[in-house]
Order: sequence, then C-alpha cells, then structure tokens
Amino acid sequence: DYKDRKVSQGIFAVRCAATGETWVGKSRNLDQQQNRIWFGLRAGGYINPAVQAAWKANGEGAFTFEVLETIEDADLSDYSRANLLKERDAHWRAQLGAPKLVG
Repeated sequence: DYKDRKVSQGIFAVRCAATGETWVGKSRNLDQQQNRIWFGLRAGGYINPAVQAAWKANGEGAFTFEVLETIEDADLSDYSRANLLKERDAHWRAQLGAPKLVG
C-alpha cells in the first residue's frame, strides 16, 4: 500500500507575514514538504540563510506554507515530470517576484 499511494507533486510558497517575503519551491511530495522545511528551520541550520534569518527574527508564527499548483498528470515520465516542475517553478517565481527556496 505504501508504494502504491498517490503522492502530490507541485509548486509551493513559503511566506513570512512579518517581512512580506515569499520563497517558491518545487516538490515531489507536497504532503511532507512543510514538515521537512519547518524541521530544518527549527533546528537552526536551514539551507537558505535568508529564510533562516527571517525565521529567527520573526518566529514560526509568522510563516505559512501554501500549495500553489499540483501536477496531476500520471502519464508523464519521471524526466518529463521533472522538467514540468522546473518550468512551473520558474513561472511561479516570475509571477510572484520570489526567489527560489532552495538554490
């Protein structure tokens, strides 16, 4: 059952209400993505220093996680899905004027 479960893939945003900053990322598992990011931020060693600094200055309560778009096409190959995620990530970063969450 675990291997057969459907995993949501797509684009998400992490927002800091206190600063108005937004970062955009792509994920092959949207359902677990927020937990991964929050864990890294709570531990104090998140890979993106700007996000970590905003977290430290404003606290967890200032942050939200938002799914912007899910990729539903099950007929895509892994390669095509990866390319589509890259394209949609670039689209949303341009749309929101936001940097990548992870370089």
